Amino acid sequence: MRTTAFPDNFINELVARSDIVDVVSGYVRLGKKSGSNMFGLCPFHSEKTPSFSVSPDKQIYHCFGCGKGGGVISFIMEIENLSFPEAVAFLARRANMPLPEQEDDRESKKRSRLLALNRDAARFYYERLQAPEGERARAYMTRRCISKATATNFGLGCAPNEWGALERAMREKGYTDYELFDAGLVKKGSKGGWYDTFRDRLMFPVIDVQGRVIGFSGRLLGEDGPKYLNSPETPVFNKGRNLFALNLAKKSKSGYILLTEGNIDVVSLHQAGFDSAVASLGTSLTAEQARLISRYTGEVIIAYDNDGAGQKAAQRAISILEKLDLKVRVLQMSGAKDPDEFIRERGAEAFSRLIEGSESELEYQLAQIAKKYDLSADAQKVDFLREAGELLARRPSAAEREIYCRRLASEVGISAEVLIGEVNSRRKRLLRRTENAAARANPERQNRSPESVVRYADPASAVAEEGVIRLLCLDPGLARSARLPKPEEFSSPELARIYTVLLSRLARGQDVSANVLGGELEAKEISLLVNIQSRPEALSNSERALGDYINRIRGRRSAAEGETDLMKILEEKRKQESKEG
Repeated sequence: MRTTAFPDNFINELVARSDIVDVVSGYVRLGKKSGSNMFGLCPFHSEKTPSFSVSPDKQIYHCFGCGKGGGVISFIMEIENLSFPEAVAFLARRANMPLPEQEDDRESKKRSRLLALNRDAARFYYERLQAPEGERARAYMTRRCISKATATNFGLGCAPNEWGALERAMREKGYTDYELFDAGLVKKGSKGGWYDTFRDRLMFPVIDVQGRVIGFSGRLLGEDGPKYLNSPETPVFNKGRNLFALNLAKKSKSGYILLTEGNIDVVSLHQAGFDSAVASLGTSLTAEQARLISRYTGEVIIAYDNDGAGQKAAQRAISILEKLDLKVRVLQMSGAKDPDEFIRERGAEAFSRLIEGSESELEYQLAQIAKKYDLSADAQKVDFLREAGELLARRPSAAEREIYCRRLASEVGISAEVLIGEVNSRRKRLLRRTENAAARANPERQNRSPESVVRYADPASAVAEEGVIRLLCLDPGLARSARLPKPEEFSSPELARIYTVLLSRLARGQDVSANVLGGELEAKEISLLVNIQSRPEALSNSERALGDYINRIRGRRSAAEGETDLMKILEEKRKQESKEG
C-alpha cells in the first residue's frame, strides 16, 4: 500500500482547479454525450466504439471496456506513467500551484534520481562528442550529412570506446554503481566490477514528452556489437510506451506524424524540415505507442523502409493505428531503401512530393494483396477478389466500399455490381458474427470485475462487501456503526484493503474521494473503487441497507466456516473408520 503526505485540503484544491474534462480532453477527443457524461475512445486500450466515460459532475472517468477508472490524478498517473507524487506535481504545475512540503517518497525519489542520472549521462555523451574521443562519431555524422545544429537539437553524443568512461564520470558526481545499473548505463562483469553498457557509439538520448531524458539509443561506430543498442527497461524507461523525437514532433504544425523505423531517418527528416518525424525504439509499433501518437494528431504517414520487413511492419502498424480512428497514409519510396537515403539522394522537395502522393492505408493494403496474385489467371483473380473483398467488407463507409469495388472490378474485368453484392454479403455476415459475439460476451461483462482486476473467490459475499464500501463513500456517517465488520471478515483481499483505508481515513475525519485515495491505493484498486462507486445505491434507509450487507457477509462467512467444520468431522470419521478397519 502506498502513502503520501500531501494534505487533503491541497489535493482538493488541486482537483478543483483541474477540471477532469479539460485535462482528459488534452489526451482524448471527447464528443459523444450520454446524459451528463461525455464519451470518447479509451486511451488505455484499443477500441472502435467509445466506451471511455468522463463525468463532469462526479469528476471521475471510467472505461466500460477495460475497466480503468479514477479521478483526475489517477488519470494523469496512468496516461503519463507517473507515481502519485509526480502526477500531483504535474497537475500543480498546470494549475500554477506551489507544492506543499511532503515526506520522502522512496519510489518518487528513486525515479527522480534516475532521471537526474540520465540527464547527466546525456551531458557527458554530448561533451565527449566535442572532445578528441568523439572524432569517429563526428566523422560518421559527416558521412550521414548530419549538421552540428541538428546534433545539438537532438542532444546527440558519443560513448567513448572505453570500458568505464561513463561509470568513472558519474561516480565523481556522486552516483553509485547500483544506480547506474538501475538506469541501464552499466553492466556487471562476470568476474566482478562494472563496465559501461554503451561503448564506441553515436548516442541518441530518448526524451519523453515532458522533456526528461529517460533512456538512450546508441548506433555502433565500429564492428563489434549490435548495430543499434537501446537502454533496457528501467523504472523510468519502457521502449514500448515511448517514441524517439516525439518531444519535438508534438510541436509540429504539419498536421500529421511521420512514422519511421530508425533514429537516423528521424534526424534526417527533421533536418530537411519534416519536423513531425518519430520512430519506435527497436520494436514494432505497439498499441501504447499508437495511443501516444493519437494524443497529438489525427493523421499518421507511415514511412518505413522499402523492403519486405518494412512492408510487413507497415501492415502491422496499419492494423493498430486504424483501431484508433486515425487517418493513415503510406509512403512508397521507389529507388531508396529508407527516408534518410531518399532525402540525401533526391532532396527535401522530392520527399515533399512523395508525401503529397502517398497512398491511403486501404490503397496500400489492396496493392499488397494484388502483389500476391497473377491477375492474368482467372483462378487467381477469384482468390484476389476474395481476399480484397474481405478487406473491403470491414470498411465502415458504404461510399468507400462502392468506389473501391468499382475500381477493382474494372482492373480484373468483372461486373462492378457483382463485386459490390459480394462485398455487401460478406459485410452482413461479418456484422452478424460481431453482434453474436457481443451478445455472448455481454452477460459476462456485466458480471465481471473491470479489466478482470479481481476475480472474487466468493462473489456473493463480495457483492455485499462492495455494498458496504459504496455506502461508506456515500454516507461517511455510517462509519460510526458499531456493527461494521472487521477487514478480516471480507472474503476479497482487494476489497479488504480498500475498506481498511476507508475506515482509517473516516476515523480521522478525512476525505475518501478517489482523488485523495490515489495516494494510498494502487491503480487497480482505484479502478475497482470507482467501479463500485458508479453503481446505484439508495440512501433512503442506508442504515438498514448497511445492516443487510453486513448480515450477508457474516452469513456467508458462517456458512463457509460451517462447511469447513463439517469437512473436518467427516475427515476425522474416515480416519477413525480406517483405524478400526
